[in-house]
Amino acid sequence: MLLVLLIVWATTGEKHLPSMEAGQNIAYISDVGAYGLKPLFITGSVITTVFLDLGLLAERWLRHTGRLAPNTSRTQKILSIFSLIFAIAGAAGLILLSIFDTYHHPRLHDGFLLIFIGGYVISAIFLCAEYQRLGIHYRNHRVLAASFWIKLLFIIVEIIFAIVFVSTSYTSHRNEAAIFEWIVAFVFTFYVLSFIVDLLPSVRTRHHVPQGFRETMMAEQGMNGGGAVGGNRFSQQSTRQGSYEQNLTNDSAGPNRDSPKMEVEGRQQKKGVRRHF
Repeated sequence: MLLVLLIVWATTGEKHLPSMEAGQNIAYISDVGAYGLKPLFITGSVITTVFLDLGLLAERWLRHTGRLAPNTSRTQKILSIFSLIFAIAGAAGLILLSIFDTYHHPRLHDGFLLIFIGGYVISAIFLCAEYQRLGIHYRNHRVLAASFWIKLLFIIVEIIFAIVFVSTSYTSHRNEAAIFEWIVAFVFTFYVLSFIVDLLPSVRTRHHVPQGFRETMMAEQGMNGGGAVGGNRFSQQSTRQGSYEQNLTNDSAGPNRDSPKMEVEGRQQKKGVRRHF
């Protein structure tokens, strides 16, 4: 949507749109989306926010059902819920600013723009805090640390650019403000795409066990103390997924005689004893 808006404005003959001020040479996103491309602007905003919020809801559900590494404290769940609430507020802001365009409703448009940016930045802060705590508990899942750093980078960059955008806009530096508005929008696009990193570990394939299922199997192995039932079951499942090359063959009574390698070693030891005597 952003690329279409930018390309259409840059390639068409009408560079100065009716909502642009005198001396303004670079159009805001809302300037371009207020006229012939308004249906595209509204549709793209709705699709983006709805699917992003569904992604957040899916992440919460997958973590609750155990396909992703489950939350380890009530604080983590509260952070996730607050993140979802502010994301819904941000989604409402983007949808409403695309409907109430800057030409016919400038004040409402600016207010919904602040709700959109603020809602998703605050949502990212809560989500970043949740992933920071998850990464501390699940140090074996590096993807959690990667998600944390991606969200932290988004928060820092987006806040800096948003401050520059607001300050240049209120000081009537329209061209500079328009440039930073486009930058803020494209940075937000990469934030949307970053949820692939969060949701991908929940996928089950022939060569990949969902993140939460692996945690459950490791917990079962720990509860059984690596015994015959828990340990062998976990090792066999892990072997099928390519995590281990050999089955665990020890039980509570010692080496398992079902292992061909151990049978050969046992025979060689017996022969050595007979020769010695």
